[in-house]
Amino acid sequence: MRDPKTTYAQSSDIRSRTYLEYRKDMKRKAIVELEVLEWLENKLKELYPRKEVKVYKSGGDKFLWFLRKGGVTGDADFTAEIDGGKEKLEIELQYTEREDLKFCDFKKSKVIKNGLPIKNKLFLFVHKPKLMYAIFDPEWVVNNGKLDMVPAWRSMAYRVPKEHIENIIKPDDRLKDILAKVDMKKYILDFQHQLIEINKESLSKLLQSVIDKEEIVKIIPKDLDSFFKVCFILDNINKVPENANLWLIYILTYINNELSLEKIYKILYCIDFLYSKIELQKNEAKQLIPKIEELTKLIKSFYKNDGSYTSEYTVSPLEETRYALFSINLLEDIIQDIIYYYPQWSKNLKPINKIYQNVEDIEKTYNMLKTALGKNYLS
Repeated sequence: MRDPKTTYAQSSDIRSRTYLEYRKDMKRKAIVELEVLEWLENKLKELYPRKEVKVYKSGGDKFLWFLRKGGVTGDADFTAEIDGGKEKLEIELQYTEREDLKFCDFKKSKVIKNGLPIKNKLFLFVHKPKLMYAIFDPEWVVNNGKLDMVPAWRSMAYRVPKEHIENIIKPDDRLKDILAKVDMKKYILDFQHQLIEINKESLSKLLQSVIDKEEIVKIIPKDLDSFFKVCFILDNINKVPENANLWLIYILTYINNELSLEKIYKILYCIDFLYSKIELQKNEAKQLIPKIEELTKLIKSFYKNDGSYTSEYTVSPLEETRYALFSINLLEDIIQDIIYYYPQWSKNLKPINKIYQNVEDIEKTYNMLKTALGKNYLS
């Protein structure tokens, strides 16, 4: 299952976070990468006039923004094919939200190889506050930066002073809408993920009272609410059921067309937790994949024209929308994981080309949340 190209983080990288919390952190950059991809392709077409240009995420449809054991791959953020593949480029994204940027740092391994600037490689630098960008090669980084230690990374990097970056960045009006959508999706990610803290609070006494950690990994709970509570506790104490494959098949039996959004998110939490702990077998995949598609359609059926989701009129639209967004977040993670690790069984799954692509209208949903909470989260 491990990709030999992958550099895994130390176990401490995810020790203090559950796997789901780790994935949330990794997704923030993926949101930016996927939103700028089409724009980047158009920019490269300007640099290579009269030539066919195609830009895609490294790995294509098998792009994954998280890894089972934590860490990051050594792959570039994007790959570009010029003139029908006669020329190939790797492209790294450098993205800053800081107004007070003093340096732009470039990891040494991304800039030089065998002591020389890497060929057939470009950097895309996006300065969000200024709505500006620049595209340059590793040689420019070497000529304008100084090799030094970056404390946050604990490694050597080329540090380019902001004055040098500001000399080459330029505006592009199209960045405004792109980066506004990035902000919307990051806010939605934070909003839906609050469901984890809500559950931690409501289950805190249960979590504190778990004494026999070995016993709770053995018996499959017999109703959905208990199933969810047990999976949530196991996730937070870093335990795995002894027969997790069987648990996964069992939780799938709860899926039907009469489910509310609250039940859907609880089922998907359990599926996601169990799925990430096992090696999927063919029989399990044949049962899981149709259920993923079924749940995706069911969630979409609850979408309303104002951007909210409603399945029960006894629950507030705000909370139901949180359940829906949380569920879509999990579904998209599982879909990409299956495409990445189990391509032999995933041919019918639609790849995730943009985060929250299964939300009908991201702007409407964002505005609905903003109105309901009485705040403007776009600055």
